[in-house]
Amino acid sequence: MFRRKLSALDYHNPGGFNCRDETEFRNFIVWLEDQKIRHYKIEDRGNLRNIHSDDWPKSFEKYMKDVNCPFKMQERQETVDWLLGLAVRLEYGDNADKYKDSTPDGAKHTDNTAKNAEPLINLDVNNPDFKAGVMALANLLQIQRHDDYLVMLKAIRILVQERLTQDAIAKANQSKEGLPVALEKHILGFDTGDAVINEAAQILRLLHIEELRELQTKINEAIVAVQAIIADPKTDHRLGKVGR
Repeated sequence: MFRRKLSALDYHNPGGFNCRDETEFRNFIVWLEDQKIRHYKIEDRGNLRNIHSDDWPKSFEKYMKDVNCPFKMQERQETVDWLLGLAVRLEYGDNADKYKDSTPDGAKHTDNTAKNAEPLINLDVNNPDFKAGVMALANLLQIQRHDDYLVMLKAIRILVQERLTQDAIAKANQSKEGLPVALEKHILGFDTGDAVINEAAQILRLLHIEELRELQTKINEAIVAVQAIIADPKTDHRLGKVGR
């Protein structure tokens, strides 16, 4: 998943890089800081270069904070992707004149009309700031993570449109007025031997039924939201097919 960015940065093994290998991962971080990011002065990189030290995780955690990485150490793939994005951005800044006139082959044949039809298609999904922003929104709104950040953004858009508009908020804030219920018309199904307890049990059963109805409504809303995402043919564009 990092091949393109690693190739752009002239990494020696873009196709075989394994971020789960601890030694390879630490060597990669040292290479990235020494050759591309260069956030620290040379004399301040000693702790990060000492990859065999037991304190290296602490040094790396400090490094992540110093470069303002939004992810945690445990989120290794996200961290590597973000650092690569930062390195690419810095690399472009250092060689802006070299790349400013470059045009991807596919971009030469892009239909501008089709671009404008879908606003999200113009976003740079590989931008580390974009990914950090989408992840922050997903965490805030408690939306399930997805490997495709564009899919997550579409889920966020659907949630905002359905739940966070002024009309939706006003509707949610409306107080629900209860309707009178004749308990004698509802059969409890058992007898406790105490009329007061029987009445309390009837009330609890009715409340439970109301909670089940609310739960079913939320389940239906969730199904609709998921269908709105998976029904979009663009969702599976990397697989080259639509649906399963």
